[in-house]
Amino acid sequence: MSYEERLQNVSVLGAAGKMGSGILLLTALEMADLSLKPENKGKKFVLHAIDVSDEALKGVMKYLRGQVVKAAEKKIVALRAVYKDHAALIENSEIIDQYVADVMLHVMPTTRLEVAFHSTLVFEAIKEDPELKVKIFSYILGNTATDPWFFTNTSSIPIHELDEKAKLGGRIIGFHFYNPPAIQKLVEVIHAKNTLKEVGEFALLLAKNLRKVVVQSNDIAGFIGNGHFMRDILHAAGEVERLKKELGLVEAIYVMNRISQDYLIRPMGIFQLIDYVGVDVCSYIMGVMQSYTKTENLHCPLLDLLLARDVKGGQFADGSQKDGILKYEKGRIVGVYDPEKKDYVAVDELRVKGDAFIGAMPDVKPWKTVVGNPAKEEILKAYFKEVKNTSGKGAALTIAYAKKSREIGLHLVETHVALNEKDVNTVLLTGFYHAYGPVNDYLL
Repeated sequence: MSYEERLQNVSVLGAAGKMGSGILLLTALEMADLSLKPENKGKKFVLHAIDVSDEALKGVMKYLRGQVVKAAEKKIVALRAVYKDHAALIENSEIIDQYVADVMLHVMPTTRLEVAFHSTLVFEAIKEDPELKVKIFSYILGNTATDPWFFTNTSSIPIHELDEKAKLGGRIIGFHFYNPPAIQKLVEVIHAKNTLKEVGEFALLLAKNLRKVVVQSNDIAGFIGNGHFMRDILHAAGEVERLKKELGLVEAIYVMNRISQDYLIRPMGIFQLIDYVGVDVCSYIMGVMQSYTKTENLHCPLLDLLLARDVKGGQFADGSQKDGILKYEKGRIVGVYDPEKKDYVAVDELRVKGDAFIGAMPDVKPWKTVVGNPAKEEILKAYFKEVKNTSGKGAALTIAYAKKSREIGLHLVETHVALNEKDVNTVLLTGFYHAYGPVNDYLL
């Protein structure tokens, strides 16, 4: 079966979710572009958008249409060439409208899982629950004659476990998009030990055609991205536990969020990032990873405490941030949750004590002015040299955090999660938008 044939009937499970909707968009665009090639004229391409809620599917179809308009506007020159034989399409707006119609024509929203029985490729972006994934994979495989391949977006569950329990015979691969899939360039590709060669080859070709950066991770729970991120959380939470004796819990969270964002030059502080992903999601991923890890403790009591107060974070349907560990107003952090008071403490109340505790720090440019700067390496080397030469608690916390991040990166290589240090750095640079990879020489 050729690349085009494999993409003629595709299903996306969890299509209305934040990951599934992005996968749906990318697949719809690729499918439409294939269908518009002269050699594919007359071929039928069908994309099933499958989710449990009709209302959610209405929302994702609206989202899809809006995103396709934006995509069309960006490639209007190429679309003029595609539609050059359509004499009625003259204005850019007419070409855009036609392309949107052509893309949307392929997408069939439904709550019926049975439509996946006819697919040759199934993208799975449902809840991070291995039993549920196995149940659905088994159900589809047991009722299909199309020999489908399964591309799972799991960010933590070993692929070989899904393969073996669902008896997929190697017809599965980890194809882990980063959020949001339509914007994020990174895809982690994870082969199970029995993943068929042709499945792996197709995955790499698809990623190339979607213009993604591919990093291949070994099939160990958490893979590279969450393998680093979850341990990063544990370090920050451990520092909060230590500092709360001197500062208080809320102040300690404020301090570590500021250290991890401002002084490590990251786009988000660690607790803001937890909110973005979801406190409950992070806790669940740690639990999955822990079930496959006997040599280290991946449990986080701080997340337990927050979840016991129903503090979850996450995002609204429009992509805006829900309140979680931190409180947000128009995207700006304005408070930190106090589990004892069961309410938020204003950042303005925490800033004086927290910043005094951090103490004097070298001048640092914000992440957004460093990440794309041609002189980034020189800026970072000079900055971390200054941090090493600065006395005070903030500098010590920054150095300890950066060294721990490096240690985690090296651990991922030593335990054969990552193939090499470069891959660890690529995941953090591309998938997390860090200004620098964790495995570096800045603090040596």
